[in-house]
Amino acid sequence: MASQKILVIDDSKVIQRMVKDMLPPSFDVVQALDGEEGLKQIASTKPNLIMLDFLLPKVSGWEVFQHLEEISTAQGKMIPLVLMSGRKPEVTEKIPEPFEYFEFIEKPFQQKQLISAIKVAIEKAKKFSPHPDATPKGDGHAVAVNAEIAAIKRQMAAMQNDIHILKKQLTQIVTLIKQKLK
Repeated sequence: MASQKILVIDDSKVIQRMVKDMLPPSFDVVQALDGEEGLKQIASTKPNLIMLDFLLPKVSGWEVFQHLEEISTAQGKMIPLVLMSGRKPEVTEKIPEPFEYFEFIEKPFQQKQLISAIKVAIEKAKKFSPHPDATPKGDGHAVAVNAEIAAIKRQMAAMQNDIHILKKQLTQIVTLIKQKLK
C-alpha cells in the first residue's frame, strides 16, 4: 500500500513537528511554512490530505482555502482538508459553520483529536459535489460563490497589472514623442 501524503501548511515549525510526530510512520508528511509555499506543494506533491493553518504569511489560509475550492470544483472532487487555528472566531467570520466539506481543529490539539479530525475530513470530502444542482443552498452555495469571487479577484489583479504596464509604456511613448518634437 502506498503511503498517504499529508501536506501540513503552518508557519509554526512546532505545529508541523507535532503533527508529524502524532501520525503513524506510514504517513508521508510534507511541510510548508506559508500559504505561497503551500500552494506550490499542493501542485507538485498532490497530497491525499491537507492540514491548513488559517493565519499564514504571504498567502493567507483563507486564500489557500479558496484556491482549494476552485481546484475541487474543477476536478470534481475535494482534497480532504483539516483547517487548524487557535482563533476559531476568525475562521467562522470567513467561513460560517457548519463546516460542510472540511474539518476544523482548534490549536493546541491532542493526537486523538488529530486522528479523529483526519477521519472526519476524509468523510466530509467524499460528500463534495461540484455540480450546482447538487450543491445545497446555504453554506455550500456560499462557498461556491466565494470561490467565484476569488477567481474574479485574481482576474482583476491580473488586469490591474496589465493596466499598470500599459500606463508605463504610454508614458515612455509620450516621453519619446516629446523628445522627437524638440
